[in-house]
Amino acid sequence: MKKHPATAAGTWRWLFVALASSAAACLLVMSPARAQDIEPRQKTESPYFFVRSDDPTLDRLPLKSTKVEVRISGVIADVTVTQQYKNEGQRPIEARYVFPGSTRAAVHGMNVRLGERLITAKIREKQQARVDYEQAKSEGKTAALLEQHLPNVFQMNVANILPGDDVQVELRYTELLVAQSGNYEFVFPTVVGPRYNSPQSGQAQARWVNQPILPAGEPTPSKFDLHVDIASPIGLKEVRSTSHPVEVTDNGAQRASVSLAAGKSASNNRDFILQFRLAGDRVESGVMLYRGADENFFLAMVEPPKHVAAAAISPREYIFVVDISGSMHGFPLDTSKALLRELIGSLRPSDTFNVLLFSGSNSFLAPKSVPATRANIEQAIRTIDAQGGGGSTEIVPALRRVYAQPKAADVSRTVVVVTDGYVTVEREVFALIRQHLSQANVFSFGIGSSVNRHLMEGIARAGMGEPFIITRPAEAAQEAARFRKMVESPVLTSVKVRFPGLDVYDVQPQQLPDVLGERPVIVFGKWRGEARGEVVIDGTGAGGPYRQVLPLAGAVSHETGALRHLWARHRIQSLSDQEGQEGGDAQRKAITELGLQYGLLTQYTSFLAVDQVVRNAQAAGTPSVDQPSAMPQGVSNLAVGAEVPGTPEPATWGAVIVLLSVLAMLARRARRQRPHHFTA
Repeated sequence: MKKHPATAAGTWRWLFVALASSAAACLLVMSPARAQDIEPRQKTESPYFFVRSDDPTLDRLPLKSTKVEVRISGVIADVTVTQQYKNEGQRPIEARYVFPGSTRAAVHGMNVRLGERLITAKIREKQQARVDYEQAKSEGKTAALLEQHLPNVFQMNVANILPGDDVQVELRYTELLVAQSGNYEFVFPTVVGPRYNSPQSGQAQARWVNQPILPAGEPTPSKFDLHVDIASPIGLKEVRSTSHPVEVTDNGAQRASVSLAAGKSASNNRDFILQFRLAGDRVESGVMLYRGADENFFLAMVEPPKHVAAAAISPREYIFVVDISGSMHGFPLDTSKALLRELIGSLRPSDTFNVLLFSGSNSFLAPKSVPATRANIEQAIRTIDAQGGGGSTEIVPALRRVYAQPKAADVSRTVVVVTDGYVTVEREVFALIRQHLSQANVFSFGIGSSVNRHLMEGIARAGMGEPFIITRPAEAAQEAARFRKMVESPVLTSVKVRFPGLDVYDVQPQQLPDVLGERPVIVFGKWRGEARGEVVIDGTGAGGPYRQVLPLAGAVSHETGALRHLWARHRIQSLSDQEGQEGGDAQRKAITELGLQYGLLTQYTSFLAVDQVVRNAQAAGTPSVDQPSAMPQGVSNLAVGAEVPGTPEPATWGAVIVLLSVLAMLARRARRQRPHHFTA
């Protein structure tokens, strides 16, 4: 039976409505699970917004201030961080605070000041330290426990802070400053960004990820102050901060003092970055020797040759892996777009490229890499510019898809990862990159005011690349130019170090990587016997064989005791990298022994301070308070709590396009089947 035209039209209208409804459903159903989804994940898994307590007897903000004192002598920074906790409530509390640290820090000391008493913390095996802390807490003793969750994420627990108590916890660490293109940089992170906790993460059950976050734009009530004193054997110039307004006082040609300038805006919601150069643009190179009571240590820093452009550069394939998740919404994604316009826009016609956008799902802009023609470049930039940011941060599936892409045998592939790094799958990412090191080298660009530097530096280390941190859109062009200069050809390859005349052992790193920029070659180690001989660096540069010789005469100093901690810290990092590659905790014993021997905070050792006076007779009912962190500057609330309207993930866009195509096809078919009416 033939359908009446009106009936057919009604059928098509029904199909239109049904398919349109399906499209809308796809936008909702295909949105990935994330801390900011419609149904938030449990607080045990994800960061959450801080809610002030209505209980006037309970102090929910016990951290009152953080004070940082930095002394930079030559290339070594000694840092003291003082956290002041005060209970302004009416009940005893336990304060818990997750805070960041430098990825290069060797944390070697902790003191607790309680009134007139000074309690020196002891380094302990991590599990035993936790047991002893819980026992002290249950007995009503004031105690402080410092733990490392990641090389740049620490947690402080302070038990039994009585009403009116003023507890000051002092942390001490040392780090090495390494010049990049003649520019020295000291970074002090102030906030741990909210992490997307993937179910595949080894940190999936880690309680530290469940940290309260203040909404974007709301400053943390705790005060922050920082002061830096710089002393250099060579004249200083261009002392400045790219992150904060500062006041710089010149104390002679070789000394300077830097303090935060007074201001109304928050200063502890982003990394503090201090930069300086040496007179004549010199890089501090040479050998430092330290003779200790039981062991002797050395540090060799050798300035590499200047970059020489290769006469002929072979074609390269670039794959840009770009994070468009919720935490990237706004300023970070805008900065990423500026960076990608610089990176992609400067590719050579002989290069090929592709872009993988990822959040909870991922999508390539093209089925395979395309030539870097002007048309392809402009199309890629237009597509990237259209992104708004939303969804989760599933970086591991994105990288797996990159490595699954076929690769031509005669083309060198470079992978560039662009993200803020707010994930908990660092270990899984590093292992994946190492497994595929023969396929590509990997560079990382951290975007934002307080990025996860542990992830960015680890990606570059695992992928034999280099990390780049961009805190402002204005820095995109400069960093893109540095990247291009770096990837054209390594400055120094086949790098080897020898120590004729000096008896050395336990040298770190055991194998030197290629030198990719104007960054010194750094070697740590121990030595025995007499301090004589020389350090010889051999390699191959763009201009042929390269050699640099550094004599050891007069290099011994008793003021370089920090070398002991720095050597141990680099050895622990090497073992941690090896453990990540092997999986499990195969290096637990070795890392624990190093932490205990050299008094260092590690993933397997903690600092514990216990006041032996019982101060809280009702310790069993003491509430625990999680100190909230500020939202990093430039990061929106979408990193924690809500979805971005109208910005579905890449796979969702694909589904919508398919549905719209089907609708268009049905509309054309309906028009063809519609009966024609003629008028007389």
